[in-house]
Amino acid sequence: MTVQRSEWSDRQQIHDVVLRYCRGIDRLDFDLVRSTYHVDAIDHHTGFEGTREEYIAWVEPKLRARRGGTMHILGNHLVELMGDSAISETYGTSVHWGEPTDDSRVNFTSGVRFIDHFTWRDGRWAITERWAVREWTRSDAGRLMPKEGAGPSGSRDGDDPLIRLQRTLQVTEAQV
Repeated sequence: MTVQRSEWSDRQQIHDVVLRYCRGIDRLDFDLVRSTYHVDAIDHHTGFEGTREEYIAWVEPKLRARRGGTMHILGNHLVELMGDSAISETYGTSVHWGEPTDDSRVNFTSGVRFIDHFTWRDGRWAITERWAVREWTRSDAGRLMPKEGAGPSGSRDGDDPLIRLQRTLQVTEAQV
C-alpha cells in the first residue's frame, strides 16, 4: 500500500510523533517511546548522549524508581519540511514529581525545547536525532499538595484511566 503524503499530513504525523513520545515517557510505555525514533537514532538529553536503545536503558530506571510521575505540556510546534527530512522545534514544560517530596532532583519543572531531525523512512516519520534542550529549571521540592478530594487519579500502569478506556474500546471494537 502506497502512503499518500501531503505537506499537511507530514506536519500532522510529525506532531503526532512528538505527542506519542511524551505520552510514552509520562505513562512509562517504552515501546511507544521506542516507536518514535528510527532504530539508528541518536538522542541528546541533559546528562545523556547515545542511541535510542541506550537512551531508553538510561531513562527507564530513573522514571520507574520515582514514585510519582512526569507530565509533558507542549506549546509551540514548528516544522520545517525538506522533502524526506524535516526539522521540528517544540517548546514545552516538563514537570517531575516523586519521593522524597523535599528532593529538588526529583521534584522540579523545566522549560524545554525538543529540537528534532525527522526523516521519512519505511513509510513513516520518526526521529533521527533529538536534542532535548533544557532552557531553565526550578525546584518544586516541598511544594506538592495532596488532592482535595476523591476523583480520577493517574497512574503509570494498567490502572490509568487512559489505559482502561483503551482496553474497553478495543474490546467493544473487537465485538463489532
